[in-house]
Amino acid sequence: MDENVTIGSMKQIVKDFCEARDWDQFHNPKDLAIGISTEANELLDIFRFQTEGQMKEMMLDETTRSHIEEDTLFFILRFAQMNDIDLHGALTHKVRKNGQRYTVERSKGNNAKIINTCK
Repeated sequence: MDENVTIGSMKQIVKDFCEARDWDQFHNPKDLAIGISTEANELLDIFRFQTEGQMKEMMLDETTRSHIEEDTLFFILRFAQMNDIDLHGALTHKVRKNGQRYTVERSKGNNAKIINTCK
């Protein structure tokens, strides 16, 4: 379960898997970014034109759910591992920035994009 593992241990699993196959030579930032984008687009394709009910049903399907859970995460972890990205640090920094831009008072229950100079 997520509560029992670290991001570092997940990155190590991906690292070990890829190094055993001598894939480091193929995993430069561009190609890993392409992998992330490709998997994200496959994720979009799964949900395209689906109703809320259909999507809930799809998430109960073991095969579909497995595909959704695995592929994008693998490439994100590999990108972070190969490029020494601190995922926890990146996440907390992004949440802090977004917290300034999308304050609870201005954003609660509202998904409209807020335009200001804080980027």
